[in-house]
Amino acid sequence: MVTRQLGPGMFQQYTQQVCEDCPNVKYQRETEFLRIHVEPGMVHGQQINQFEEGEPLIDGEPGDLIFVLKQMDHPFFSRSGNDLHMMHTIDLVEALVGFKHEIKHLDGHTVTLQAASVTKPGQVAKIAGEGMPLMDNAHQHGDLYVTYQIAFPDTMSNAQKESIQKTFAGTGMTVL
Repeated sequence: MVTRQLGPGMFQQYTQQVCEDCPNVKYQRETEFLRIHVEPGMVHGQQINQFEEGEPLIDGEPGDLIFVLKQMDHPFFSRSGNDLHMMHTIDLVEALVGFKHEIKHLDGHTVTLQAASVTKPGQVAKIAGEGMPLMDNAHQHGDLYVTYQIAFPDTMSNAQKESIQKTFAGTGMTVL
């Protein structure tokens, strides 16, 4: 029987059961390094279970350790399922006559972005097989979708304006 004072003039009595079969053991935390293998194509919120690597339960059996993946934001790419999306800015001349640019992918390999004709603002290009690897088959990938932005000049000289007017004369486009 244990008596405990809760406040002035207030006491609590209760019984405490002591196990005589096993010693009163306190568990001490151990520091251990674990290697966790994140499979290509795993998604945000997916769990990785480590069998019996967690805290021990009351009867002394260790529990499972569960890791929950958190996808970090990337400055250029965003993920939608197995597909990747990105914005790419080209200048006005490249938008009119074509371009060829190389970008570095998430895994370090180079991807070529190119167009041989006019590229319009907001135009989306699909590059097949350059997205995230599929979870069940790392040899297959989603797609990369590139949305093009056009960087227009802030100002133009009168000579530039005249040159553009002469270039586009008769095409149905009017330049003011």
